[in-house]
Formats: sequence, C-alpha cells, structure tokens
Amino acid sequence: MAEQLSVIQLGNPSLRQKAAVIENIQDEKIQKLIDDLIATAIAANGVGIAAPQVAQSYRLMIVASRPNPRYPNAPQMEPTAMINPKIINHSTEVVKGWEGCLSIPGIRGLVPRYQAIEIEYTDRNGKLQKKLLTDFVARIFQHEYDHFEGLVFLDRLESNLDIITEQEYQKMIVKNI
Repeated sequence: MAEQLSVIQLGNPSLRQKAAVIENIQDEKIQKLIDDLIATAIAANGVGIAAPQVAQSYRLMIVASRPNPRYPNAPQMEPTAMINPKIINHSTEVVKGWEGCLSIPGIRGLVPRYQAIEIEYTDRNGKLQKKLLTDFVARIFQHEYDHFEGLVFLDRLESNLDIITEQEYQKMIVKNI
C-alpha cells in the first residue's frame, strides 16, 4: 500500500546532489517508490515531485497536474511516473511563470522556463515514451528535472525581486480568477 513520505526541505544536502540513473525499473523498491511519490504529491497538493525531494537520489519524477488549492488553474492529467527522463529538444521561447516547491514551503518565484519541450522517459512498465509537453506541464517537468541536477527553482530566478510569499501569491490568484 502506498504511503505518504516526508518531503525534505531546502538546506538538506540531499537536495543538492546529482541523482542516479535507475537501472532496474521493475525492482520492488522502485515500484513502491513510484506509488509513494504519487501519494505524497497528491496529499501535499503538489503537481509534481522528484525522488530527491524524499531523500531518494534517483532520476524518477511524478508529473501530476490537476487543479488544487496551490494551483487552482492547473490542467488535469493522470499522475505519470517518468524514469530516467531527458529533454531532447526545446522551444526557443522562454516564458516566466510562478513556481513553488514542496521542499521550499511558503515561497514562490517567477521562473523562466522553455514554453515547449520534447522529452523521452521510461514508464513504470519499462517502455520508452516520447512526448511533447507545453506550458504548465512543461514547466512542471523542467522544475522536477532540476532536482536531478541538485537545483531548486530559486537557482533559476533572474532577480530576488521575483520572489513572493505563498500568501501574496494566493491573493494574486484570487484577483486574477
């Protein structure tokens, strides 16, 4: 049965490590980690989570966009496990958008990301998948991918003026709905 895992916070050295490639996707521990990450993201109102955020230094992410209190305008999709993913192409267009992180509670940042990306990943059944992601879902992927490289969204900010509190962000969303 899936369990909710503890999300480590900024300052934990595990967040700054490079994540390892997963060799055996069918390993019981990896399959359980996938289920646990999905449960953890949903319980925390996250739209994505990477294994390094639960102190598991693997190249495994869950992209789970759906409307929730943290992201009321998020598109709906099934939670998707992406193992050893890669960006194989991207748009020239870069768009700034607000991001938060389960490992950095209470803070949002206006982060520049590619508007569209073409990705490859292995699914939980061991099949290679290729997808084109755009807009918010492309942003989720790039945010989670950064965790594999030991980066957090704050590392991508162009200015400290692009940081706000979660409380101010929520006020801003309410005004714009």
